[in-house]
Amino acid sequence: MTTPRPTFDRSSFDALFEPRGVVVAGVSTHPGKFGFVALHNILASGYEGAVFATNLQGETVLGIETLRSVDELPDGAADLVVVCTPAAANAALVRACAAKGVRAAFIASGGYAEAGGDGVALQDDLVALGHELGMIVAGPNGQGLVSTPVGLCAQIVAPFPPKGSVAIASQSGNLLSSFGNLSRASGVGVSRAVSAGNAAMVGIADYLEYFANDAATSVALCYLEHVADGRDFFTRVAAVTRRMPVVLFKGGATAGGAQAAMSHTGALAADDRIFDGACRQAGVARAATIEEAFDTAAMFATQPLPSGPNVVVVTAAGGWGVVTADAITRDRGLELVELPDDLRSAIDELLPPRWSKGNPVDLAGGETRDTIPMVLDLLVDHPEVHAVIYLGLGIQSNQARLMREGGLMTDPANARIMDYHERQDRRFAQAATDASVRSGKPVLVASELGVADPDNAGVAQVRDTGRYCFPSAERAVRALSHAHRYAVHLASTTQG
Repeated sequence: MTTPRPTFDRSSFDALFEPRGVVVAGVSTHPGKFGFVALHNILASGYEGAVFATNLQGETVLGIETLRSVDELPDGAADLVVVCTPAAANAALVRACAAKGVRAAFIASGGYAEAGGDGVALQDDLVALGHELGMIVAGPNGQGLVSTPVGLCAQIVAPFPPKGSVAIASQSGNLLSSFGNLSRASGVGVSRAVSAGNAAMVGIADYLEYFANDAATSVALCYLEHVADGRDFFTRVAAVTRRMPVVLFKGGATAGGAQAAMSHTGALAADDRIFDGACRQAGVARAATIEEAFDTAAMFATQPLPSGPNVVVVTAAGGWGVVTADAITRDRGLELVELPDDLRSAIDELLPPRWSKGNPVDLAGGETRDTIPMVLDLLVDHPEVHAVIYLGLGIQSNQARLMREGGLMTDPANARIMDYHERQDRRFAQAATDASVRSGKPVLVASELGVADPDNAGVAQVRDTGRYCFPSAERAVRALSHAHRYAVHLASTTQG
């Protein structure tokens, strides 16, 4: 049975992401059950609207007096139902919800097309019912949705990420959770997030179109395993990328992955080479790993786009600069630009003779209190420099941490030295952000301390300024490369 692709207006998605009330159908008193977890997460996240729940026995769960059936729900009190009841019962439940004014349903239940057999027919009937009722039906077989602007965490999995401007749509609930975990760890926040599940009625492209018109969102991040209609998908996504960046991570890129995707969501993946070419043509930033996908989304969310390919690397030590130069040189789009003579001369006045005299700008341990902010300002102010990658942030604070842990520097005067180290790293992190904001150019900070010691003063200051500390220089280069390619694509579509 084939149903036409529905056309959703904004109010349909508002019912999903900004509902005036939510009802969780199928709540149990058992903490391991989906309904209990979904209700808990909604209550714990600080959702601003009314919260209802159904339970056949009418038990009190997490302080909520549950309803024995949806028939007891006040008319017009809820826009969204989160369905955690068995698949066979869901059609009647959704119809009853619609009669009470509920305009959107998120179906967490499994047992649909991914299960094969009768599940395929159940899924087709669910989509047809959505059409009949004029109700948007998300899922089935999904893990929930997040909307930080209204404090909504209607998920059957953790976490609840911080508020930000990255919107996520995923055909895997676990991958949605992975992106949420990376958001919490890095401080790069999320606006909306949804587990599309089998995407029976509402597909990834539908969510992307909503995100493109969402004032809370600046970049979309999606994970998918299959596309039912590739031509339709990329036509629609190409229109989205004219308005905002789209980062895509695809599972099923190999024969083994494609077979796994079939058992996961009940559909086969498309030919990967064709898919890759379609991404490039549509202006989609396609990532090869979870980490690359999140890094790239963080790049778009926290940095301006580069106006060209020329990159200068600033490093506190030579080795970091060498591996970063390798990564930039291997990239087909970025350029490790030769330092212009006037820029080299200006930097030469700030550093001792042993500095590298080229790009990377290896400070060689010759910086003074104000050198790094001054060098960053010189670089972003030069018209031939389009982006900067700054390496070495946090090493002074790292030493201060070891001094404190060592227990040898007990003289109170030594505390001033440690405090000074940490203040310097905070200043350098702030200087990187300030230089970027003032110039409108990306200044990326990369350090493994972002993962190894998130409480490092320099790393923490990067987060506090709303920026992202890339866990390695190579990952920073890949994200910057995606941003450059997107900027080129955007310029070509604008001119066209």
